[in-house]
Amino acid sequence: MKKTKLLITSFLMLVVLLLVPSCSPESYSLDSTMDKSDIKFEVTQDLVANPGGNVIKLKNLTSGIIPYWSYTDSKGNALGHSNLNETNISLPFSGTYNISLTAFGQGGSVSSTKTVTVAQNDTSLFSDPRWNLLTNGVKGKTWILYMTAPLEFIGKPASYQNIAVSGHGWWPNLSDISWAGLENKDWGEVTFDLNGGYNVSVKQTDSTLGSTAQQTKTGTFNFSLTTGSTNDRLGFNGGTEMLHPSVPSYFSSAFSFTNVQIVELTETTLAFIAIRADGDNLIYHLVVKQ
Repeated sequence: MKKTKLLITSFLMLVVLLLVPSCSPESYSLDSTMDKSDIKFEVTQDLVANPGGNVIKLKNLTSGIIPYWSYTDSKGNALGHSNLNETNISLPFSGTYNISLTAFGQGGSVSSTKTVTVAQNDTSLFSDPRWNLLTNGVKGKTWILYMTAPLEFIGKPASYQNIAVSGHGWWPNLSDISWAGLENKDWGEVTFDLNGGYNVSVKQTDSTLGSTAQQTKTGTFNFSLTTGSTNDRLGFNGGTEMLHPSVPSYFSSAFSFTNVQIVELTETTLAFIAIRADGDNLIYHLVVKQ
């Protein structure tokens, strides 16, 4: 009998030992961070189509990641960025450029950089007249806010594109919109030029009521053109942003003055669209500085 009990007890202990591992909580681990050597991408210059190497094709070859391209000149000035797997960029000016791909994965992010050399300038990349309207080429062009009619309200039209297509909205006098906290003062100026690069300088006046303090920042810009000017955009790099007359809290958290849609551009007028905190669209008007 004792022998039988001993066999039963031993059997039960064996079952418990076999069951314990199966009852243990499962362990999980995150993907390990990729190494720079894991990042595969192509940076190709078609020297037949463009002998100076000004047009460059970027192609991500790393699977399972979210790509983020960024490119700078030899001095480290930011020139642009993209999150497309494959895209073309144009570099009209001769020089050395650094093109980086940052790969975002479950284990974090890692970057890899390649260097390219552009042998000569290619002014044909500025053949669209909108470049000259904005910058006046090498000489440059300076714009100031037009405070006689500082805001234009256009509500939330679903198909809004630009002033030429959709017309103007409600354009109140400055005295009619004192609740907006705007002053008819010198808000500064923004200057664009193509003197050896996409150069921009912004002198911004403090938006605090009564303040005349100004701060000047310089950097580079991108001008993305679309057919019919339906979504022409200005991107600002190097800590610069579009000249404006309102505090950041006045705008939607999804809106940034570092990337604005141009809705009117002529020889003497420049207008861009902003998104107010309540979702309504506003247009700010600038004119050429005399």
